[in-house]
Amino acid sequence: MRPLIGITAYAEPARWGVWDTRAVLIPESYARMVREAGARPVVLPPDAGDDAVELVRRLDGLLLAGGADIAPERYGAEAHPATATRPDRDAGELAVLTAALDADLPVLGVCRGMELLAVAYGGTLHQHLPDLLGNARHQPSPGVYGAHPARFAPGSRAAAVFGPAAQVNSYHHQAVDKPGTLTVTGWADDDVVEAVEDPARRFVLGVQWHPEEADDVRPFAALVTAV
Repeated sequence: MRPLIGITAYAEPARWGVWDTRAVLIPESYARMVREAGARPVVLPPDAGDDAVELVRRLDGLLLAGGADIAPERYGAEAHPATATRPDRDAGELAVLTAALDADLPVLGVCRGMELLAVAYGGTLHQHLPDLLGNARHQPSPGVYGAHPARFAPGSRAAAVFGPAAQVNSYHHQAVDKPGTLTVTGWADDDVVEAVEDPARRFVLGVQWHPEEADDVRPFAALVTAV
C-alpha cells in the first residue's frame, strides 16, 4: 500500500454544480503532487485536531498546506490591520503538528505551513512584508504569484532537495522573523526567509513558496522518501 500523507485543509463556503455550501477543500495541486511522489493523499479538515494522536498513528507523513495568516496571539503579537486569520485551522493544525512531531512523522510545510512550523517551534512572524521591504514583490496582486531567486545553505536538507539555488514562486505577505529552534536554510535575494528545517529529525522542512503550483514534485518526493 502506498504511504498515506495527510494534507491540512480549509472549511470554506464553496460553489459547484447546483450546490452552494461549506466544503472541506484544498487546491488539487497538493493532492496531485503527493500522488506523483508515490503516496496517497488524505485531506484533513480543520477539526482533525480533536483526535490528533490517533489520526497521526494512521498517517505516514504530514503536509501543512498554504492558506490564511496564523493568529498573532499564537506567537505573542498584536494583530496587524492586514492580518486575516482562520483560528479553526490554527487550532486543528497545531494539534496535528504537535502529534506528528511527537511521533517523529515526516512533515513538509508550504507557505503558511512553514510559518506554522516556525510558530510551533517557538518562533515569530513578520505580519506584513511591505512594511519591512517597502514593496509587495512576494505577493504582487490578488491571485498573482511573485517570482524571485532563492539560495540554500550548503549541506542542508533544502539544498539536497533544490540544489544551491532555485527560482521560486511566492504568494505571501507574511514571513518568518525568528525561527525558534528551527534552522533557517533558505533565503530570497532580499533575505526573506525561504526555508527552515529541523536537522535533528527524520524530515521536517518548510518552504515559503508554492512548489505545488510550479509542478515541482521534489519536496513532496523528499517527504515520501522519508517515510
